[in-house]
Amino acid sequence: MSILTCADIEFTQLQQLLGKYDLKIHLVEDNKKIPGSWFGEPEAGIIENNLYIRNDTPVHSALHESCHYICMSADRREKLHTNAGGDYDEENGVCYLSILLSQYIEGFGLERMLSDMNEWGYTFRLGSSKRWFEEDAQDAVDWLEKNKIIMPVNKPTWSIRS
Repeated sequence: MSILTCADIEFTQLQQLLGKYDLKIHLVEDNKKIPGSWFGEPEAGIIENNLYIRNDTPVHSALHESCHYICMSADRREKLHTNAGGDYDEENGVCYLSILLSQYIEGFGLERMLSDMNEWGYTFRLGSSKRWFEEDAQDAVDWLEKNKIIMPVNKPTWSIRS
């Protein structure tokens, strides 16, 4: 199975979902350089509250970069350009939140997100994104709850870290 790309979903769904966090999505023309892409094309790019994607950008990449914006501190968010940085706990929060948000995109969802993460090469102690999410991510949940990004019922608050 190939990795789901932004061309495979309704662009307006991504806009509506990420717009809840005041993220603006910019669709870059095919074969053009993606501004703010840390890993290079076709990976999503982020500059301040602007997410840059192309049709061939993996959906998981768009969510991951967006979740960096959501999870970082306000002072870092103001200067965000390409390299989101962050520490271990924040990175785990980003991964976990991106998995939660995948469920709000029709035709993507939890299982597909976990599969695409494995296919792309995300690595976790337990060997798969699914096992990490289900068995080893309590530290990420605690971090996200502490920063008021998710509720104790494992749902987004639709707020960015303050």
